[in-house]
Amino acid sequence: MSSSPVPAKLPSAEAVIGWSEKLTWAAIHGAIAVGVATALHFVVFALLRRTARHTASGTDDVIFARLRMPLFWAMNAVAISIAAESDALIGRVWDAVGRFIEPALLGWVVFALVKGFAAALEAKTAAYDDELTARSRRTRIAIFSRTAGFMIVFVTVALVLFAIPAVRSIGTTLLASAGLATLAVGAAAQPALKSLIAGMQIALTEPIRIGDFVVVDNESGRVEDIRLSYVVIRTGDERRVIVPTAKFLDGSFQNWTRAGGGITGSVVLPIKPGSAIGPIRQAYADLLATNPDWDKRSGSLQVSEVRVGSIELKLVMSAAGPTPLGRLRPAIREAMIEWLREHMPDALCDEV
Repeated sequence: MSSSPVPAKLPSAEAVIGWSEKLTWAAIHGAIAVGVATALHFVVFALLRRTARHTASGTDDVIFARLRMPLFWAMNAVAISIAAESDALIGRVWDAVGRFIEPALLGWVVFALVKGFAAALEAKTAAYDDELTARSRRTRIAIFSRTAGFMIVFVTVALVLFAIPAVRSIGTTLLASAGLATLAVGAAAQPALKSLIAGMQIALTEPIRIGDFVVVDNESGRVEDIRLSYVVIRTGDERRVIVPTAKFLDGSFQNWTRAGGGITGSVVLPIKPGSAIGPIRQAYADLLATNPDWDKRSGSLQVSEVRVGSIELKLVMSAAGPTPLGRLRPAIREAMIEWLREHMPDALCDEV
């Protein structure tokens, strides 16, 4: 003879009323904590914005804007943790989730603070008179801030994961067998560590800077951005060439703007043997003087090669940077060919 199932016992009215009261008081305490934190956050940032309006620079505005949201959630978390001290139900819930929320919010605040200071310092470089100093400062700020951001994210994720008991026990086991763990982690993290070290070396030694004109693997362009693992080069036709950061330390490349003072280029102009060079030299000097891209550092005409059927004239010219030099060279070449066509047509070589 089978026994009938025992029906589930319903909670008593007193238990339901007791739990309702606990939930109500927990909701009231939580709402008061969140309301006080929100009001305090509003007042603090209103005072900070008012103070920032009376300062000459806008760097504090950038920092406050970065910190506004992280501090809002951090202040609410602090308020809830205070409320958990006086309410058992909130305390029970906060003990379960607070171990994950607290390190995450702390990492967010520190990350926002680093990025805010980096943005503020980068904005100050716009006022520098020396372009090389400004580009050097922007490069160091970008690399150091990204390195610090990577470390903050790494430590934050580690703290959040170690709050999980299962992960903590795995970490303890790995630490117990430190030899194998070190080898495994070192092998897995080698590319990331290599990129991190390469980025720090670029920031300290400055083989390239943001804004430099470089030539790598027959690709030329401006350094648009420097990341921890790669460098973005913007070419003249608006392509983006992605080059690993370590390549700038392991291999050779050309940096046309490593030092200040502009760059020098040349144009080869072939003429027929027996042509007078003096008038051509004077015409070149006159055309060069009227071109706004010439920076007046160097401008000369040299006989670079003598062949049976032609003489090569090397027109040396300088400009403030690769972009004006890129405009100056074809403009002078075209102007000189036109001048020869009008004034010395017999000097034009068949190779032109």
